[in-house]
Amino acid sequence: MNVFTTSSSSLDAKTQTAYGLIRIFLGIVLAIRGWLILSQPESILAMGVDRELFVWVSFIGISHIIGGLLLAFGYLARLGALIQIPILFSAIFFVHAHTKLMMGGQSIELAALVLFLLCVFFTFGAGSISVTEFMKNKKE
Repeated sequence: MNVFTTSSSSLDAKTQTAYGLIRIFLGIVLAIRGWLILSQPESILAMGVDRELFVWVSFIGISHIIGGLLLAFGYLARLGALIQIPILFSAIFFVHAHTKLMMGGQSIELAALVLFLLCVFFTFGAGSISVTEFMKNKKE
């Protein structure tokens, strides 16, 4: 039991590392998602998006790439989250409006989780493991 409490308290002191790793992971995943949207636009069109909205699909892909990279590096992470929040909000309330909870595929639960994490990073910033923090420490 003593080994568990020792390792547990050691990890408790590293919550900023966990916060940073979650941000990095989310940023990479969103950037990959943006790349996939741009390289395979027919997959988005197959979800029921009209061809007339193809410009918006391209905008979504570019926003995911730019915002995801900003999040992953922790440079202007709040801006990276902000430009993606309306996209995820729209995905939940318009694209996934006809779906129910616990359905297969690109589910509303996943979109809601990503939206929640984006709101957290928009509110609290990148954290200590970020380019912004590195640059701030380098100036001092």
